[in-house]
Amino acid sequence: MATITSQINLWLKKGCSHGILLAKKALPLHRFMEGSSFLGLTRNGGPTGDLKSIFQLAKTLTTALHGFEKAAEDQNPAERRLADSWEEIHGENNWVGLLEPFDSLLRTELIRYGDMAQACYDAYEEDPSSRFGYRIKIEPHVFFKSLGLTKYGYDVTKYIYSSYNVDVPNFLAKPLLSDDWTDGASWIGYVAVSNDEYSQHLGRRDITIAWRGTVTGLEIFADIQDFKTSLEDHNLPTCDPAIKVEDGFLDVYTKKDESNTFCNKSARTQVTEEVQRLLHEYSGEKLSISVTGHSLGSALATINAYDIAEMRQNNEDNIPVCVFSFSGPRVGNIRFKQRMEELGVKVLRVANIHDAVPKVPGVLLNERLPGFMQKVVEFLPWSYFHVGEKLMLDHTKSPFIKKWIDLAEVHNLELLLHLVDGYQGEGREFLSATGRNLALVNKSKDLLNDDLHIPPKWRDALRKKADN
Repeated sequence: MATITSQINLWLKKGCSHGILLAKKALPLHRFMEGSSFLGLTRNGGPTGDLKSIFQLAKTLTTALHGFEKAAEDQNPAERRLADSWEEIHGENNWVGLLEPFDSLLRTELIRYGDMAQACYDAYEEDPSSRFGYRIKIEPHVFFKSLGLTKYGYDVTKYIYSSYNVDVPNFLAKPLLSDDWTDGASWIGYVAVSNDEYSQHLGRRDITIAWRGTVTGLEIFADIQDFKTSLEDHNLPTCDPAIKVEDGFLDVYTKKDESNTFCNKSARTQVTEEVQRLLHEYSGEKLSISVTGHSLGSALATINAYDIAEMRQNNEDNIPVCVFSFSGPRVGNIRFKQRMEELGVKVLRVANIHDAVPKVPGVLLNERLPGFMQKVVEFLPWSYFHVGEKLMLDHTKSPFIKKWIDLAEVHNLELLLHLVDGYQGEGREFLSATGRNLALVNKSKDLLNDDLHIPPKWRDALRKKADN
């Protein structure tokens, strides 16, 4: 079977004008491609092919693309088993020796958790007939199946809703990804647990919490509230009133609306109760808690991990808590950072060096200051400190990505996962390691070089066709 890399090379050599060249034996999506252009579209968005095949593509595209990754991974098995090394990959030793050069197992796990964070965006928009962004129509028991992520072997056990209602201009209450107005609750993530078979592969039963990034106007308002507040003010457990976190993030995490069915409990309560239930259900097994998210979701994941660890600090089971953060902003002050370290919460931050979001808040007063200056600015309201270790990537190193893209596009999660796939280490050549499909990068953006002939924003184009 041809590898994904060889298929890309062949495709580039052929300069396939209609979008993508698929070897029938290598890529099962060819069944939907025969006699039509890639996704039923040309580069300029014109329709080709019959309507039936377009609808088939819309339904099966994500499944097929992620299936390609699995085929590539099967041909390049890791040198060691994840089940034997998961504590190290989960940050037991702060990823020492795993980032340079980039460890293959860590890469695979980062992509998996990144896909689980990306699923929050994909599910939020999944049903074109849904005009209410605060709800999704995918039932939890078919969540990963609907998004083509069954290879990961997780079951969603709980959806998370948040309520963030403040007095702001009306235009901020409008969701960015819907044509109608939201009212009250917003679907913002999920709790999942690995099934029996996949737990054997992982080496433990993994409870994963995934948080969605910014979508609604109110969430943008939460993002830009550049002032800190004490955790005590939001009824979060804390041993030190000096521990402070950005107020908007805490509001999204802790507010509730008792008049709304979906969020009559806060997102925090929904998550912590579900985690406690799962810990009880699987007591006696080897367990881990992994929290992931992108952008705002990264901030919520960090607060969530702190919250879980603080509540469980007196427990003797020593269940590790880890955050896989993608393109996340700074969250709290230096005492928050120190307390996360005291609690043993591990955080690995992945970001594009050209992305502005990880540089805020605390643009000037942050962890990059000399140690003595950090003490000086500790109590200033504009000082923020990143938590954990970092993996900084650069989209200009990928030969497939346009060199000039705007700030919003630099922040894209699919782009970041493409960089994780190709990064080999500082100063090393960019080379796809897992065979992650390039088309995913253009799912909602126009980031790939034009000579690749992959239609831009193909997901939106497919939805428009489905709506018509």
